[in-house]
Amino acid sequence: MSKIIASEAIRGAHILVKKAGEMLEKTIAEKGKDFVFEFPDTAYNLPMIYAMTGFPVKNLSDMKVALGMAKQLLHSEPEDSVWKPYLGEALDSGMATLFAEEIIMALRYVNGLEPAVDPDTGYVYNGFITDTIQRNLGIQLVDGTMPGFAAVVGAAPDDDTAVKIIRELQEKNILIFLSSHVNGNSVTKQLLRKGIELGWDTRIVPVGPDTEHTIYPLNWSVRASLIFGGKKPGDFKGHLRYTKDRVFAFALVLGELDTIKWTTGAGAINMGYPAICDTDVPVIHPTGVCIYEEVDKEFDHDKIVQKAIEVRGLKITVEKPPIPVSYGPAFEGERIRKEDMFIEFGGQRTPAFELVRMREMEDIEDGKVIIVGENWQERYEKGGKMPLGIVIDVAGRKMQKDFESVLERKIHHNINEAQGVWHMGQRDINWVRISHNAKKDGFTLDHLGILNATMTHHRFRSIVDKVQVTIYVDEADVLGLMEEARIVYKERDQRLGGLTDEAVDLFYSCLLCQSFAPSHVCVISPERLGLCGAYNWLDCKAAFEIDPTGGNQPIKKGDILDERYGRYTGIDEYLKKASGGALETLNLYTIMQNPMTSCGCFECIVAIIPEANGVMIVQRGHTEMTPVGMKFSTLAGSVGGGTQNPGFMGIGRNFITSKKFLHGDGGIKRIVWMTKNLKESIKEAFDKRAAEEGVPDLMDKIADETVCNDSEKLLEFLTSVGHPALEMEPIL
Repeated sequence: MSKIIASEAIRGAHILVKKAGEMLEKTIAEKGKDFVFEFPDTAYNLPMIYAMTGFPVKNLSDMKVALGMAKQLLHSEPEDSVWKPYLGEALDSGMATLFAEEIIMALRYVNGLEPAVDPDTGYVYNGFITDTIQRNLGIQLVDGTMPGFAAVVGAAPDDDTAVKIIRELQEKNILIFLSSHVNGNSVTKQLLRKGIELGWDTRIVPVGPDTEHTIYPLNWSVRASLIFGGKKPGDFKGHLRYTKDRVFAFALVLGELDTIKWTTGAGAINMGYPAICDTDVPVIHPTGVCIYEEVDKEFDHDKIVQKAIEVRGLKITVEKPPIPVSYGPAFEGERIRKEDMFIEFGGQRTPAFELVRMREMEDIEDGKVIIVGENWQERYEKGGKMPLGIVIDVAGRKMQKDFESVLERKIHHNINEAQGVWHMGQRDINWVRISHNAKKDGFTLDHLGILNATMTHHRFRSIVDKVQVTIYVDEADVLGLMEEARIVYKERDQRLGGLTDEAVDLFYSCLLCQSFAPSHVCVISPERLGLCGAYNWLDCKAAFEIDPTGGNQPIKKGDILDERYGRYTGIDEYLKKASGGALETLNLYTIMQNPMTSCGCFECIVAIIPEANGVMIVQRGHTEMTPVGMKFSTLAGSVGGGTQNPGFMGIGRNFITSKKFLHGDGGIKRIVWMTKNLKESIKEAFDKRAAEEGVPDLMDKIADETVCNDSEKLLEFLTSVGHPALEMEPIL
């Protein structure tokens, strides 16, 4: 261990612990020791301190206790005349630093100083990263779409270099957090000066202007261990192993380092996160704390991102279609406003549709892109608006007609992942925009076809042998083909709408989340989609054909053991094997007996309300109190981690309107409370299901947060409207 680094880490820890103590004493004097504080939208108090010690910091008095824990980790600075490895002292100091920084940020929130605001530009930083965001990103973190994240600290030598580094990280689909500065300059300011769009949509998230703000991505990452890994508060060894082995993060440190950067880096090294610097720093190459090197350097900014990826041990494969703009999921959330738009299609401005059709091998030419329309080049060059029909013809020996809709849904991702190209909607309500910058870089209608042909091949390589794309831009052609497409859409809906659990012999597993939650097994049937909402039965069927050894495996149902609750011999056998013996049995259609496990990225939580003889449903992102006396974030803490929790269950929102939803417990008539946002989003499908169950006015009898958020008032409301749950058999 470098004596220079150790000395700086130990010295910096003393500085920050002292700073936190002074801030805390001042705040206690102003607000009192019992002043209650919690970071926004988290169930984990001060997450780093809670994960490492098990101590929940709920008020200023608790912060004083936590600061005492940080002081116990401090060490004296190394003596000039004595040299020793200092690894333990430096790592202890790093953890003390993280505790102190978390307290400092909490106190800044208490005093209205967070999220920070840049005084020069007025830019508002993200600040604390919520549990909701973590769960929103859950499926991308586990399926490889987002292979890791980078904490970019400091400032690049110039604005163009900053843009180049960030663009390379984006193209490799890495989530980016920005913090710290060098003499007042920062990557955040450099990107703002270059007009780069920042925020969660583009996966470039400035958390704050100071080095201390780096605690936000660090405590966000340790929450993965709590949320997905099922590690218990206080199991510091388990958390540190988990963050090293399963949370793939690294630091890019740009510009000169100071004491606070060194000591924050020592804290990050505890968690297995290496630092790669662009300055001449002492390196730390012994492995063990991190997977490979702990501290390394790379002066060439064209190579620094690749160096960081190698040191962290990330495996990244990016398929880029031959188009003249950058490409990758990081650009999927990019917005193209009207003033930035060169041309648009659809969106009720012009007729538009998109369709995938299965064809015979001899009927299409692989890789061919055809554009049908009079003078289309001249019309495109003028910009403005145009009709658009995208027809993707596919052929393959393993292709099935039922896969058409699966491929068709990926058109959204195919187009959106091109920088400067934007897509919304599907079928005949699609909407596409191309920006001035993309047009300037040479993006044409041909490229719209090329990227769809390339990415359809890439994403479905095992079932698709040929892809041909035809783009129609004449209004008469688009309108005529749109009517044909609508017939196809209707036939698909009728065919798939009649698909039931009883009609198939195979269900499918989804084991993608086992990279985060080792004992979790998602069982997906025609009438029960994955709890993340991203995978249905057809998606899994196609995924298995694409990758027979992947995370979606067929499960033979076997004999039915309990028709009411949905228990099958084949599922139980598979469950024991896939969970490593952690789970023995599963009931698909009940919340009360051996329900499905959860990873942590569920869209909604179903929870029993015994006094109302029913259940409530709250969706991810709802931050208010619920009738069970817990917010979503708190409820989620008891549902995830791959354990079965009778009375509580994570689900995908579309499962609510399935005939199999709580089939063993009485179905949708058990729902007594549901958030207003959720009610509005599923109203049409819900009303249809309710009518089938003989209660067409059920939605009006379900309370939401505008009616009450406690069980006593809920019961009064249910009684007044005559909710059917009150007359049903006891749920317990």
